Amino acid sequence: MKSVEIINKYINKLQDKSNISDGSHTFDELYHHRAILFAVICNTYKDRAWKSLKHDDGTMFDDYFVVGITTKQGEYSYHYHEKYWSYFNVIELDNAPEWDGHKPSDINRLFTLLEE
Repeated sequence: MKSVEIINKYINKLQDKSNISDGSHTFDELYHHRAILFAVICNTYKDRAWKSLKHDDGTMFDDYFVVGITTKQGEYSYHYHEKYWSYFNVIELDNAPEWDGHKPSDINRLFTLLEE
């Protein structure tokens, strides 16, 4: 078994993964930074951004919401804990747009915001 597989096996057993660190940052810090950075993007492009307490089908993870932005190549969104709700000063939708299948590797869609 590779070292990474062994480490991930132990990580998966942890109840609280928030304080796992790469030596510079914890997961908690990185998620917090991501929330702030995405809030800056969404608040800058308010006319393209949205947030919702529900997915398009009316479901949602407990204590979370979804926030997204429409780019030339489609949507890009994240789920955040409700404590970040006020960071996003964008239109609130009853239900989020239908998920277009975007995944983390589609992050480059955000670059198209700079083309306008």
